[in-house]
Amino acid sequence: MNDKHLTYADSGVDIKKEEETIKVLTKGMNYKREGLGAPLTGIGHYAGLIDFGEYALALATDGVGSKVLIANEMKRWNTVGIDCIAMNVNDLLAIGAEPISFVDYLALEKHDEDFAAQIGEGLRKGAEISRMSIVGGETATLPDVVKGFDLAGTCLGMVKKDKIITGEKVQLGDAIVGIPSDGVHSNGYTLVRKIVDESSYSYQDKFPYDTSTTIGDELLIPTRIYMEVLDVIKECEVHGLAHITGSGLLKLKRVTDLGFDFTDPIEPNPIFRFLQEEGNVDDLEMYRTFNMGMGFVIILPPDQAEKAASMTGGKIVGRIVEKGIKTGELVIVE
Repeated sequence: MNDKHLTYADSGVDIKKEEETIKVLTKGMNYKREGLGAPLTGIGHYAGLIDFGEYALALATDGVGSKVLIANEMKRWNTVGIDCIAMNVNDLLAIGAEPISFVDYLALEKHDEDFAAQIGEGLRKGAEISRMSIVGGETATLPDVVKGFDLAGTCLGMVKKDKIITGEKVQLGDAIVGIPSDGVHSNGYTLVRKIVDESSYSYQDKFPYDTSTTIGDELLIPTRIYMEVLDVIKECEVHGLAHITGSGLLKLKRVTDLGFDFTDPIEPNPIFRFLQEEGNVDDLEMYRTFNMGMGFVIILPPDQAEKAASMTGGKIVGRIVEKGIKTGELVIVE
């Protein structure tokens, strides 16, 4: 175990500095199209919405991040395509939009047929789970820029204007339903890699909490795609949705200015216990970096919470309060 308390910033990713960069980057983006195609939301929510008559078209873009470096270590790339699609699709679901099409961007140092086939396998499976088409993409050979590869994509979705969910209806006393994650998903891997690299373990070693698999394979478990959320939206009065990704529970600040009290949180997957122990990471840093076992959140009236939980394999984890984010005795943010 590392004697030092490792943080995400120590590994090279400072969330606060990222937020400052985004503010500077978007500061001058003032032009807005009018009429058909006009923006319906500002920059900063899970997905961008544009006017398309009776419907709104939703756009999200994201990549796999440094998880691809673990795929390289394991020489197994057939799951990262699922991650790429999941990170985009889940962001569309977080505003109530149904995904309909996808384009990918693959930047390569060099070409390899087996590698390409495995990337394609993951993208194909992710698209099938998401019930959408991959309609195109771009492959770029950039040996002077990319060492290895980078995989990203953009997803298009649609939602009727009166069905858009941005969190504005969230109110005090609403129930919070948490849906389990399948593991680390596709965020925080710069810290993950630093923890493993500074430990006595390698990615090929047996995972201490399940010796039937390796640490690398456990970390390559693909991001869960939460398509069942669309069914909940059809049958329940959903007030807010959140995809828990980079910055962990801090993502909830995108949904509402009200607070979250997690009185019965989902138990984190064993991989989080391993990372926390090996990296000597404190609780606060874990919850503001990783999903900690809860990859998606649904906010809705208390009398509908049990139904939503049963439809998703989730459970009621807490309620909406006046301010802050708390899980047990841990205060994530005031």
